[in-house]
Amino acid sequence: MTEQHRDAADACGVRAPGERHWTVDEHLADVLAGVAPLPAIELQLLDAQGCRLAEDVVAAGDLPAFDNSSMDGYAVRTADTVGATARYPSVLAVVGDIAAGAGELPKVGPGQAARIMTGAPVPPGAEAVAPVEWTDGGSGSGQAADTMAPPVAGEEVRVRQEVAEGAHIRRRGSDILAGERVLTADTWLGPTQLGLLAAIGRGTVRVRPRPRVVVLSTGSELVQPGEPVGPGQISDSNSFTLTAAAQQAGAIAFRVGGVPDDPAVLRGVLEDQLGRADLIVTSGGVSVGAYDVVKEVFADYAGMDFRKLKMQPGKPQGFGRIGEGTAGIPLLALPGNPVSAYISFELFVRPVIRTMLGAPDVHRPRVRAVCTGALRSPAGRRQFLRGWYTADGRVEPVGGESSHLVGALARANCLIVVPEETQAVPAGEHVEVVLLTD
Repeated sequence: MTEQHRDAADACGVRAPGERHWTVDEHLADVLAGVAPLPAIELQLLDAQGCRLAEDVVAAGDLPAFDNSSMDGYAVRTADTVGATARYPSVLAVVGDIAAGAGELPKVGPGQAARIMTGAPVPPGAEAVAPVEWTDGGSGSGQAADTMAPPVAGEEVRVRQEVAEGAHIRRRGSDILAGERVLTADTWLGPTQLGLLAAIGRGTVRVRPRPRVVVLSTGSELVQPGEPVGPGQISDSNSFTLTAAAQQAGAIAFRVGGVPDDPAVLRGVLEDQLGRADLIVTSGGVSVGAYDVVKEVFADYAGMDFRKLKMQPGKPQGFGRIGEGTAGIPLLALPGNPVSAYISFELFVRPVIRTMLGAPDVHRPRVRAVCTGALRSPAGRRQFLRGWYTADGRVEPVGGESSHLVGALARANCLIVVPEETQAVPAGEHVEVVLLTD
């Protein structure tokens, strides 16, 4: 049976004797069998964004590390403000200025106060901070002030109301105590977590690193977006879609677009990329066309396998490992049609990336929903159709079945799953839905 006849027969539900077609679940299990979280490494804080902690983090000291003022104002003794009112303010001698970061601090004695700025350490003898708005700001006018007057020799400040003990003071350890566990292993590190690590004095942190994913699109017909498109040519969209999808999944992604159908060129590109990849993803060249050079090139690598799946779209798939070493670099070869490539990524590549990250949520969430339109599906294949899922538990089919409809794909926020044994779904039936939004 020729390849052309074999494809035609397969479309009718038959195939050549002895030719195996894998189920989606079998292929996914095979892909994930050899994938594990990447080894933990120590990274600088900003390099650790989007990574997961590999260990608990314990604070070495208190936060704040000292009592400090939460307001611009005057550090005072509470006894000196008892009975103070706007009409009869407490008049205190100003004995010094304390800015944030100050080392030497004046001592505040009876009848005294010290000008203090937000974040500055509370001086010895002081028991509270009177905000500048509760004083005349040292102006001598006795009127409520918005700001403090420039310091002068012999300055006095009038405090216009009583100040309770501890008022406007951030106590040492009021946020975090020394020895306290502030972040647990497996925590995702985002801006606030990185800020906390910096606040407790950590310059580096041990994490599961983000996998480095190289995305290659193959085909001599591909041109880069923005360049003129000649007869028989198309703009390369797959490399952009798949690179963005890899980033969304949590990877550090590198795009290599438009590799021509030349075995020597493809081999050279692959060899160049192996040094910076934890995972390689290709699109195109996995079918049975005369110029599908991906299969030809990967035949040089003993660990590669090309197979057909009982799914639509995305029947042709390739998977294996290439490169030096005992294990090599995992490589997933996806179909070239844009919808096939993206759906294959979501089903097979995303779980690999999430596994390498050590994430607990490897797969996209799935829900049941009422389908608002009738669906058809080929016998013996699990079909993935584009849809729009709404919070009221309904899903509307978007676009048709063809694997080139990128406009419909861009309007979808989910995939509608039709099982292998189902050929028709009437409108109003419940279906399984894979949610594509984070």
